[in-house]
Parts: sequence; C-alpha cells; structure tokens
Amino acid sequence: MTTARTPGHGPLTGVRVVELAGIGPGPFAAMLLADLGADVVRVDRPGGPGLAIDPAYDVTNRNKRSVVVDLKSPDGPDRVLDLAARADILVEGYRPGVAERLGVGPEACHARNPRLVYGRMTGWGQDGPLAERAGHDIAYIAPTGTLGMIGRPDEPPAVPANLLGDYAGGSLYLVVGVLAALNHARASGTGQVVDAAIVDGTAHLATMIHGMLAAGGWQDRRSANLLDGGCPYYGTYETADGLHMAVGALEPQFYAEFLTLLGVEDQAAARKDVTRWGELRERIAVRFKTRTRDEWTAVFEGSDACVAPVLSLREAPHHPHLAARGTFTDHGGITQPAPAPRFSATPTSVRTGPARPGADTADVARDWDVPGLLASSRNPQ
Repeated sequence: MTTARTPGHGPLTGVRVVELAGIGPGPFAAMLLADLGADVVRVDRPGGPGLAIDPAYDVTNRNKRSVVVDLKSPDGPDRVLDLAARADILVEGYRPGVAERLGVGPEACHARNPRLVYGRMTGWGQDGPLAERAGHDIAYIAPTGTLGMIGRPDEPPAVPANLLGDYAGGSLYLVVGVLAALNHARASGTGQVVDAAIVDGTAHLATMIHGMLAAGGWQDRRSANLLDGGCPYYGTYETADGLHMAVGALEPQFYAEFLTLLGVEDQAAARKDVTRWGELRERIAVRFKTRTRDEWTAVFEGSDACVAPVLSLREAPHHPHLAARGTFTDHGGITQPAPAPRFSATPTSVRTGPARPGADTADVARDWDVPGLLASSRNPQ
C-alpha cells in the first residue's frame, strides 16, 4: 500500500484512489471508497462531466478532492499517469478502448505502477457483441431478466429508478472487486484489471431467484411469486389518504399477528391456499383503505407483523428509527444518507462536501508529490 499523507478517517485511511470523472456508477463507487476513508482524487475534465445539476449539490463527490486535467492536451496523460504511479486504485467508466486511446489505459498505468488496481465500470463490459454500444441503467438491466421481474402482470415492467443497475449491479460490484484486488496486490505485489459490468452484477443479484426457478419454486412471470408482489401478504397497499403501507408478513407467526392487527382474523387459512389469494388481497386492500397511513402506522407500531409506512425521500430522514440511528445526516445544508456500513474501530463520516472541479489542485500536487499538476492547471489547453 502507498505510504500516504492522506486526509480522512475510516478503514481505508491511507489508500489512494484516482477517479477519472464520469457520471453515475463510477462516481458513486468512488464515493463509497471515499466514505470509507480513502483519499480519492477526482480527475475532472475542463467544462465538467455534463451532469445536469450544480456541482455544489452532487453529493456523490463528497469526501473527495478534485483536480482538472485535459486528457486531450499534450501533457494531460502524463499528469494522470503521475497520479496513477502514486495510487492504489484507479477507477474509470469510459467505453471500452477510450482510456487506451487517451493514453491512460491499464497497460500505460501498470508500466508506471505494477501494483495498481485498475477498476473499469461499464454497462456491457469490456467485451461481447454490445460492448461498444451506448446505454443507461434501464437498457442494461433489461436483458438480465431482473427488470422483467418487477411490476404488475398487466402493466409494463416498473422502472426502479437507476438503483438496481447503476448502483447495485454496478457500483457495489466495482467496490467489492477493487477491494478484493487490492488485497491481492498487497499480498502479491501485482495489480490487475477489474472488469465491472452492470449486466454481470445485476444478473448476479438474482442468483437466489435462479435457484428457485430451477427448483420449480419461482414462476418466470411478474407478480406470480412470493417476493414479487404475487403474494398478498408481501406487497403494498393504499391507505385512506392516498398513501401506502408495505406488508412483508411471510412467516406464520408474523402473518397471524398481521391479520389480528388488521382485523381480518378469518383469513388465517388463506395463507397457503393460493386459490384464495385473490380474495385475501381484496380483503386486505379494503381494510387498509379505512384508515390513513399514520393511523395504520400507529396500529402496527411495536408489533412483529412486518408492516411499515412507505415514505417519500423527504419524509425518510424523519422516521423515528432512521433518525435515532443517524441514517441520514446534514452537511453543508444538504440532507443526505450517511456513510454505510458502520465500523466499531474506524468510524466514518461525511468529512467534506462535494468536491468542486479543480479546487484541490495545489493540495493534491503537494500531498501526492505531483508538481506537474500545478503547471497543467496554469496552462489549460
């Protein structure tokens, strides 16, 4: 591991990361590493990455530092290679071959630093018939079978924002991959390339479902199974005020408590009788429509019925349990999720707000001993 004079605290303190600026899963993965204490230097391009929000609000760039390098200028690639020479991990999210054409691909970086873990974040992966194609989250998760699992059977598949592909199947797998490769590099002295494709990660998320499908315990269609809305005691219901409650009363004891508190005890036998699920769903729906979300929340509070209110993004930080745990935090006037998970010996925190493009050039040039960054910033191409 690089001997570092790096800021921050957390289990990755002392780890240096270079992030080649992009949008979506790459920056989020780098934020996770930064949240865990790594010194993440984001290499922004002149003019920014094109994300349509003010950089001051892009909290996926929190806990990072930023320099601006024009990779198309004569000295641009050398500045990035200078950083890579002093880094433990590099993260990029270009289409296959772009980093190589810019002069900062794995071969060039490993020539300067054989121990470097080179993390590549793409939708389709580095090879395959679609590798060169453009795309976004929804197009990546569609061929994997996961998008087709979500939603009602009589409607098109529901769109799960960009959480399932970009962040679950993409960012989280990239982070697991680069940390595993970092462990290997520390033991062997040899870095490697980590090919994190959203299609691979999203397909992998459904591993249990594929096992159930093979065993005959999962039907290959929407809302026909225990966990996809097909089961009436695992789903969401509208309340009298147009809001919703979520129900997950799968086990017998939880189901019994749910029926009692809802006031439909006569439906006990319907739990295993699929022929009665339609009737059971209607009874549950009618009961939930008799009270508001807050009233039902009070009814189920303190119980093991596995029922919870469905909150909006703005409501979530005020939920009593989340507030007590500090699941959300305020930093620089922005309410945002706090770093996760939690560590007993090396606690993490939001240390700084979103890195502003180029604002940390002088500090990074000093701390990483890359004086060329200063010359590059004074002579933009």
